[in-house]
Amino acid sequence: MYTGEQIQETVEGKGYKYFHDNGAKGYDVNIIGIRNSKTKGRVTNAFDDLLTISYKVDGEWQYHEFKCTTDPGSHWVKNILNDKGVAILKPGQYRGSHCLRLHQGKYLALGQKSPVVVYRDNNLDDKYNLDESKTDTGIFGINIHRATGRSGGKSTRIDKWSAGCQVIADNDDWHEFLDICQSAREIHGNSFSYTLIESTDII
Repeated sequence: MYTGEQIQETVEGKGYKYFHDNGAKGYDVNIIGIRNSKTKGRVTNAFDDLLTISYKVDGEWQYHEFKCTTDPGSHWVKNILNDKGVAILKPGQYRGSHCLRLHQGKYLALGQKSPVVVYRDNNLDDKYNLDESKTDTGIFGINIHRATGRSGGKSTRIDKWSAGCQVIADNDDWHEFLDICQSAREIHGNSFSYTLIESTDII
């Protein structure tokens, strides 16, 4: 849907860091989520966002897109776990925010390790309430993980898969993403930055 060049220009245009692998080590990854602005904040309960990862191997840029959600599913919008409301990650760049570790103690994923900013929505309706007066900063388990664990499987509805996490729908996509992150960890250490932008931001 997009090109790596478009994502790079957008991220740098917002003043965020984009990793160029200046040391020519390879796998200096840029993990960037793209929230679908066309939904206008409606709770679609669909994997209608994108997770992208860009990096160089032997000096050549690699770019991948995976269907995901950057929003919580309808279940947790209506059955909130926190009195302040369900968490919706605020667009921005979060440097060194994640590391590879077990998600819910079950499988390897990118777990949140430093604070991020979320909106809190507690009105239980079918629209995400992105109110700047209701933001919350901290470590809330806003992880980057997969939906279905079935090999070759793909989830089509978010439901309980996300209470604010960034979740890849397709199991094969997830393993491709995870393999890249593991290669990055071997070279650059176990710290990953995550950037979330809106699709309307893209040049």
